[in-house]
Amino acid sequence: MSKEIHFLVSESKKGNQRAQMKLYDLHCEAMFVISCRYIKNREAAKDAMQDGFLKAFLNLHIYKETTNFSGWLKTIIINTCIDILKKRKLETISIENYPIQISHDDNWNFDISITKETILKTIDSLPQKYQLVIKLYLLEGYDHQEISEIVNIPIKTSRTQLRRAKMMLKDILKTEKYGT
Repeated sequence: MSKEIHFLVSESKKGNQRAQMKLYDLHCEAMFVISCRYIKNREAAKDAMQDGFLKAFLNLHIYKETTNFSGWLKTIIINTCIDILKKRKLETISIENYPIQISHDDNWNFDISITKETILKTIDSLPQKYQLVIKLYLLEGYDHQEISEIVNIPIKTSRTQLRRAKMMLKDILKTEKYGT
């Protein structure tokens, strides 16, 4: 952690509002982008981001100096977005009792003519439960254990939803490319 961030966190813990504003200014753009990945309405994403910052500032006393502040804040922002989605009656169905063969294929290669924007737009067209898992896995870099804890689903469900999301994503991109 940079000396500036360390100092700002230390001062923020003491209630220094200027330090809190500086931390907010340093992180708000990146955290807004993360919020927009989960909540499509820009105003709602901004509200979620601000709620996340509020939670972070209210819980600075539990922040450990050995932890990366940006990563800690990012986790709070993502969890805040997911909580909002859950309040919107997000349904995650446990498939623990369904016998499904899960491929351990981790091949995410896409046709080189497909842009990152197209892939992200296509991810946004997937059902919400698949969007969450694929975004947490691909964009945020969480593993299935972490995803299961964040979304409150079994690890097996996380793996299956990721596999299904990947298949849907590839099918949609293939159909769009060839117009079939």
